[in-house]
Amino acid sequence: MEPERQLHLANVLKAFRAELECSLDELRVGGAPLTDFEVRLIKEVTAARLEGVEDQLRFDVRRRLDQTWRGRVVARLPGRLRRFLLRVRGLARPRIGVLRHYPPRPLRIPARYVKTEPPAPAPTISIVTPSFAQGRFLERTLNSILGQHYPALEYFVQDGGSTDKTLEILRRYDGQLSGWASEPDAGQADAINRGFRHSTGEIMAWLNSDDLLLPGSLAYVARYFVDHPDVDVVYGHRLMIDESDGQIGAWILPKHDDIALTVADYIPQETLFWRQRIWDAAGGRVDASFGYALDWDLLLRFREAGAKMVRLPRFLGAFRIHDEQKTTGIHELGVTETARLRERVHGRDLPIEDVTRLLRPYLKRHILVHTRQRFVDRLPLQRIKVTTTRGESSQHVPLAKSLGVAQPANGEQLHQAAGTPSATFESRPTESRPTDS
Repeated sequence: MEPERQLHLANVLKAFRAELECSLDELRVGGAPLTDFEVRLIKEVTAARLEGVEDQLRFDVRRRLDQTWRGRVVARLPGRLRRFLLRVRGLARPRIGVLRHYPPRPLRIPARYVKTEPPAPAPTISIVTPSFAQGRFLERTLNSILGQHYPALEYFVQDGGSTDKTLEILRRYDGQLSGWASEPDAGQADAINRGFRHSTGEIMAWLNSDDLLLPGSLAYVARYFVDHPDVDVVYGHRLMIDESDGQIGAWILPKHDDIALTVADYIPQETLFWRQRIWDAAGGRVDASFGYALDWDLLLRFREAGAKMVRLPRFLGAFRIHDEQKTTGIHELGVTETARLRERVHGRDLPIEDVTRLLRPYLKRHILVHTRQRFVDRLPLQRIKVTTTRGESSQHVPLAKSLGVAQPANGEQLHQAAGTPSATFESRPTESRPTDS
């Protein structure tokens, strides 16, 4: 933890102890069933515990500052100047890899994002959302894609047999999806593979059922692919959001670095798009043997297949941070799988010193672009708030319906409830995939 944050936490604990003492005094005066002995006992126990934590935080900061001559000099500076220098030091540290940067704020994007127009003709984009027991977030994810009104969209949802309100949401969006299924599967990778079996798009992506695609992203990505036929894979910057869609951070990425990709995966999965040709060249599947690093494995296979990858200079997606998510919940599995991938690429187990050395140039460039973005964020540019709900007037029309293709009756499209026998997924017909040009 950064020294500035540790000191802040210590001050918070100190304030909490004072508030607790006041609250206990108010309870006693107000006639609450607490004796003087009980109040004194609670205060002493609480003070002993919180003061111990507070003292340890302050001691650790002082110890770390005193370990270097710079720290000893900083420790002797006036408080205001010392806090300023600690803040500057914090700005010079990488922010990618950190999931919470600041308290929640409204989720906003530059107004120009929504003015992006797709190319004509628009290449078909196929998106799969794997889902399981994410009913509280799923509708917001659907709206973030369907609300963009991309004219050549194939959108499939593959649910793992959820028993929450997922099925209710999918039935409500039935007329706007290219297809959906709810059936037991072998995990996230299996669900993604099942969804893509029915896709025909030239451009592909998956979006997890708790994340968001930011407005205008589909049109922007499609136009970039059309203008750059040699590019196989693109991704962009990431915003982080909490359970209530409040923005709590941002990952600003430098230009794509092939070496950095071989030792760490900083590419935001929710911003990742690729061409169908590189998908086929890399095996045409997500490796179901991975439960954590499946997107990194796919990227490394793209690399092995000769993919040209580009980081786009734009926020494309929002990654949701919550207690149930995979990324923050299965650390042990993640360590095992990342070590497995590094060994596959480098032919040996990489010690942390080698990982740090190979990442250092990339992280230095990240600090520069992140600092520049902080300056841009303070400019008086027009920004709009991102909404994750949509009224009936803005409903999306599936690609097949917009082309006048006959739609299957509701009974013909798969509506499989959890626990019922498996059924065949019927996707809606779509136009032929445009060629690269």
